[in-house]
Amino acid sequence: MKKVLVTLLVVTLLAGVAFAQGGQEKGASAKPIVLRLADNQPIGYPTVVGDEDFARRVGEYTNGRIKVEVYPQGQLGDEKSAIEQVQFGGIDFTRVSISPLSDFQPLLNALQMPYLYRDADHMWKVLNGEIGDYFLNSMTAKGFVGLVYYDSGARNFYTTKKPIYTVADMKGMKIRVQESSLMMGLVQALGAVPTPMAYGDVYSALQTGVIDGAENNWPSYDTSSHYEVAKFLSIDEHTRVPEMIIASKITMDKLSAEDQAIIKRAARESQAVQIKSWADFEKVSEAKVRAAGSKINTINDQAEFAAAMAPLYQSMLNAEQKSWVEKIKAVK
Repeated sequence: MKKVLVTLLVVTLLAGVAFAQGGQEKGASAKPIVLRLADNQPIGYPTVVGDEDFARRVGEYTNGRIKVEVYPQGQLGDEKSAIEQVQFGGIDFTRVSISPLSDFQPLLNALQMPYLYRDADHMWKVLNGEIGDYFLNSMTAKGFVGLVYYDSGARNFYTTKKPIYTVADMKGMKIRVQESSLMMGLVQALGAVPTPMAYGDVYSALQTGVIDGAENNWPSYDTSSHYEVAKFLSIDEHTRVPEMIIASKITMDKLSAEDQAIIKRAARESQAVQIKSWADFEKVSEAKVRAAGSKINTINDQAEFAAAMAPLYQSMLNAEQKSWVEKIKAVK
């Protein structure tokens, strides 16, 4: 009996050692946590450059324990679909414009109003300060974790027949806009006629005179070839709509506090890379359209254009959003 007990004890001890060794081996060879990030832009586009830098940093800071895979070109769906998938944990991250994101968190409308920011420096002081942090944190209540803001430049008007210098110059012009109440209201407030139209139809509409102009950022004016048929670009910088990387709260809640902090750090540090990539992208596009003969001018007085937005601000924003607008404008 004693011999049997000794034998059982030895077997138990050996099994315990084997389990411990097996656990160590399993831990050592454990597969990395793979997280997916969606972006609707093509490879090489500044937001995708930022995404890839974020992914690289996460891998580096976790020694490969966490791997972020970037899916550009809308592989995981359009922006709205990606946002919905992130909300219920089907996708771990997505980079999106705050325009569609504002359908999920209406407070974000306060960050994208026309003529809100004096210039790029003003916008980044807002977004990378206490105000920007508040809006990132506001995403948690909607099932997201706001990680970082990215750049998408400023949008300007471009036209086929004449440049724009004053609000009066826009009177009666048919301007293509996105199907957005904000953009339609902006153009209407300036005395022009907002004309919603699919992006792919804009070139021929400009060419045939169905519309008198459109609006977009430098790279889009270039890559769409709209500069070929709308030679006048008037710099008014009517909107600066930030981009944002959001994480699924469901995904983040599964990670340790340490890993969550690493992901937030990696996202913040990727911002500088993305902003530089955007600036370089804009310079290339601007040089190209100038060389092609586009006539570039700056409007006479942005304050005049901004003043025309008063009715739009009144109708589009609630009391809380208006309060944030005033705080944003007060940032020096």
